[in-house]
Amino acid sequence: MATGEVQSVHVAGRTLRVSSLDKILYPSTGTTKGEVLNYYVQIADRLLPELADRPVTRIRWPHGVGGESFFEKNVPSGVPDWLPRVTITGHGSRSGRATVTYPLVSDLAALVYLVNLGSLELHVPQWRVDEEGTPLPPDRLVIDLDPGPGAGLTECARVALLVQERLATVGLESRPVTSGSKGMQLYAELDGVRTSDEVSAVTKALAQQLTEQHPDLVLWQMTKAKRGGKIFLDWSQNNAAKTTIAPWSLRGRERPNAAAPRTWDEVADAASGNSVLAQVPFHDLL
Repeated sequence: MATGEVQSVHVAGRTLRVSSLDKILYPSTGTTKGEVLNYYVQIADRLLPELADRPVTRIRWPHGVGGESFFEKNVPSGVPDWLPRVTITGHGSRSGRATVTYPLVSDLAALVYLVNLGSLELHVPQWRVDEEGTPLPPDRLVIDLDPGPGAGLTECARVALLVQERLATVGLESRPVTSGSKGMQLYAELDGVRTSDEVSAVTKALAQQLTEQHPDLVLWQMTKAKRGGKIFLDWSQNNAAKTTIAPWSLRGRERPNAAAPRTWDEVADAASGNSVLAQVPFHDLL
């Protein structure tokens, strides 16, 4: 297909128009838009449950990662009527007043439609909406492990084990995900009865405690000047107004890595120095 050429494809009972499948979206690897769309189609069975009933914010690179990007919350203009969406006022807005109409990605057609627009990164909050579009309390918590200068995934693995142990003491089973960028995220399922503010307070207290116990390795403050050689535990991603990269989503970085779920055995091996934990290229997940 020549650059800019448009063709119709049938996806999940819908007819979609996709374009420029030979456009290079990752210049360092020559990865094309067609390869990106193929990845999302093949990974959909694993990705869609992560997106289901969650408003989806996107970071779009229409001309590839070497070009301009922009963050998008609202449904873009010109979308078809069949694309699911939800309009929310206040909840998820830093001002507490803004009204946003988010897309919902409930099936493969919606996923392909958004990716065709250059949405390489798909981000979601820790809460879902019900059938009426009303925001529910968060059904999971997330802690983002962000390595400072001089630290990397080995240090993230060591801190992840500390967080896993602490969450287990209160009956929460966590799962690790390498972010596709620098660090990791840890997720734990919740019973959906606590507010986002309450979950944020709990995760902040956990981060503070681990900082006190492991001051040479862990940091809870957001001050960048203090992060050298340490892992910043970003508890703030539990704020209702924030979204986190969805597991299995690609990242708009130099190379086409994805946010990849990992096993605790992999994390433990990396923490002990028996193996090297690395970000995962998208093709290794297929």
